[in-house]
Amino acid sequence: MSQSKPTLSVFDQFIVQADQALRTLAGSAPTPQRSSPAAGTAEGKLSEQERKHAVGLMRVNHAGEVCAQALYQGQALTAKLPEVGQQMEEAAAEEIDHLAWCEERINQLDGSTSRLNPVWYAASFGIGAAAGLISDKLSLGFVAATEEQVCNHLQEHLDKLPEDDHKSRAVIEQMLIDEKHHAENALDAGGYPFPKPVKKLMTLVSGAMTASSYRL
Repeated sequence: MSQSKPTLSVFDQFIVQADQALRTLAGSAPTPQRSSPAAGTAEGKLSEQERKHAVGLMRVNHAGEVCAQALYQGQALTAKLPEVGQQMEEAAAEEIDHLAWCEERINQLDGSTSRLNPVWYAASFGIGAAAGLISDKLSLGFVAATEEQVCNHLQEHLDKLPEDDHKSRAVIEQMLIDEKHHAENALDAGGYPFPKPVKKLMTLVSGAMTASSYRL
């Protein structure tokens, strides 16, 4: 017989969320459940310009995973149905793999993560919590629309990566598979399909985040 998950007090929930934020924004990403897809891939020969470009792209991807962590945690905190909150927490756990893979690749390229990550985390957590307060249907729909945006960025990065950067490519290809799965799960769970004008606005916002994270 399965046991129900204990209900946390408001203070306990605050502690859990603060701990999650610190883990996400710390200098070292949490331990992933899966090994990096690039683990068995040989390092390609990159020029200095190509290395810097690869760092910028992977920094954007890492910032996106910081946003994903915050978004899911915010939604899990305010979800009305327990099963929706659990789904958000499980998705956040899967995104930890991506966060760790991106950070590992950035370190291999002798780069650094975005200095703006605390800003992205705070904003995404607030958006996720607000969506969850409105309705689970909207919250799940926001996940699906966000993951669609992420998939578009990842596909663009595959096209922009230096030809010999096989390690970064392996990471992004697996991330793309996972993110598509998250979007499908959110819609299957009853998420509200966002209209095109809303998705267009989200594209403009994510474009600003991408441009700034690439450099900072």
